[in-house]
Amino acid sequence: MSLEKIIKIDQIEIVGDYKAIQVRQATVITDDGKEISRSFDRHVLNCDADISGEDAEVQAVCNAVWTDEVKKAFQEHIDNQKPI
Repeated sequence: MSLEKIIKIDQIEIVGDYKAIQVRQATVITDDGKEISRSFDRHVLNCDADISGEDAEVQAVCNAVWTDEVKKAFQEHIDNQKPI
């Protein structure tokens, strides 16, 4: 019996007007090459996030879609929120 745990980013989605990035990470457990378990974790990044700790592929997507115009529009949206 040879168990192996593989963790990988398996989905990156761009969502909404302000280009939020949804990242899904899969954790796959295999036994002798046959998958016996798979689970997922997700997190969302907005364009004001620190992405320095993210996977290189996630950083590349963020840098491609988070233009100055998107960042400006997001900041204006945040600034126009009324306090609860």
